[in-house]
Amino acid sequence: MNSNSGIKSTVFGNSGVVHQQPAHLRPQSQPQTHGGSHFPGHFKLSEPQARVLAQGHVQVQSPHARLQAQFHNHNAGNAGVSNANASSPSVPTPGTGSGKRANQKPPSRPPGSSNLAAASLLKTMELTPAGPRKKRKLPENQLPGKVAALLPESAIYTQLLEYEARVDALLSRKKIEIQEALRNPSRFQKTLRIYVFNTFSNQTPTNSENTDVEPPSWSLKIIGRILEDGKDPVVGGKIQKAGLSHPKFSSFFKKITIYLDQSLYPDNHVILWDSERSPSLHEGFEIKRNGDKEFTVHIRLDMNYVPEKFKLSPALSDVVGLEVATRPRVLEAIWHYVKTRNLQSSGDPSFFMCDPPLQKVFGDEKMKFVMVPQKLSQHLTPPQPIHLEHRIKLSGSSPAGTTCCDVMMDLPIPLDKEMSAFLANIKKHQEIDSCDEKIISTIKEIHRHQRRSSFFLGFSQSPAEFINALIASQSRDLKLAAGDVSHIMDKEHHPDFYNQSWVEDAVIRYLNRKSAVTDTPGSS
Repeated sequence: MNSNSGIKSTVFGNSGVVHQQPAHLRPQSQPQTHGGSHFPGHFKLSEPQARVLAQGHVQVQSPHARLQAQFHNHNAGNAGVSNANASSPSVPTPGTGSGKRANQKPPSRPPGSSNLAAASLLKTMELTPAGPRKKRKLPENQLPGKVAALLPESAIYTQLLEYEARVDALLSRKKIEIQEALRNPSRFQKTLRIYVFNTFSNQTPTNSENTDVEPPSWSLKIIGRILEDGKDPVVGGKIQKAGLSHPKFSSFFKKITIYLDQSLYPDNHVILWDSERSPSLHEGFEIKRNGDKEFTVHIRLDMNYVPEKFKLSPALSDVVGLEVATRPRVLEAIWHYVKTRNLQSSGDPSFFMCDPPLQKVFGDEKMKFVMVPQKLSQHLTPPQPIHLEHRIKLSGSSPAGTTCCDVMMDLPIPLDKEMSAFLANIKKHQEIDSCDEKIISTIKEIHRHQRRSSFFLGFSQSPAEFINALIASQSRDLKLAAGDVSHIMDKEHHPDFYNQSWVEDAVIRYLNRKSAVTDTPGSS
């Protein structure tokens, strides 16, 4: 059987000569068309995109190199039959049964797959157009360099602009600092003295036949004042008015519950005020009822501590020496306790050793600082409400039976109004805005004069060329304004353009319009 009959040449056969090498098996020294060369000067690949493209070429070209090496090995092993024009099939036959040859798989990529892979990479990558960079526009209150060169005094104006920018930056920074201070104001402790007393009227017995007399009644009042330097606000038996810089009395409470004698007032013996239901602030509370019998009123005050306070457990209270305190105050006291007793670990400063009092609190011999807030939660409970009792007296002097109670409250520093006034004054810069408007209008006037100066300077240097350039520029502007962009300008300079049929009518219409304007009264 002839080996050349009907068998086409293939790169996996035994032929030693290949007439035409496929495109995907050409040596790398031959020039190949890469995907990036199709876009010269139009697009720029970013650095990450270039790396991806390079990796893609390497991955595509590496199988080609392996196929090339395999192809040259076949040629070297079959040099004795190099004159054959056709290769034998790779399947072993009885005539060629001297050795068993393994089946070879055809290439997984068709010829030209490298170009397709590179093109697909270019399609998937995002091309960034290298557009022209926009010119940065100067602020309206700044002078350009050309104008500044003509005005020596502009150097002082430029320095003033720099000073103004520094002042504006300083004011902005101070404004932010003040806003942060107002958001988290500093506080100091003051004593809130709570007064509970009652007044009465029409308690003397009268003739029952007189129906115009009002029935006996009483009023319970609850008010409070901040003690200034420990001084009692009661002067001459009268309580002075609260200071304007302090919060109103109702802002210190979440709830106020008053319990009357249920036997005397069975329908409404519990009176509740809730700050959530009544957000408006009050200087005090007053309850008025009809009655002529004395009894004891029970009052429950749920305080509104800002920042929030907690009641400490006995073990924690023995360590920090406080019964009621805020969470930051407790953490500060624990740190002070550890520092004064040298309990911090020398090997690892993030730990501290627990002495017997601390072991009662944390339950460990060694404690990490970051775990302290979590461990403290079980030792902090909401503070107990304040309970007061007041005896309603309906005889003697009025007001009667004043009951007092002092509570330590954290008040904000009374500088909020001054800071708010400062921020309000910063916003009121109408005078500065008017000055800025004058400056901007003056700079626009300077720009106008600079354009006029450039106009006449160019005319003085070369009048003819300047006029020709001006006429050409204005002609282009008129055409653009009229929308006649596609008009061919060369036709207007050709004599045949004015020999058309419509030119005569247009000239007559133009002369008639001009004569009509000239004949109107008042025209010159």
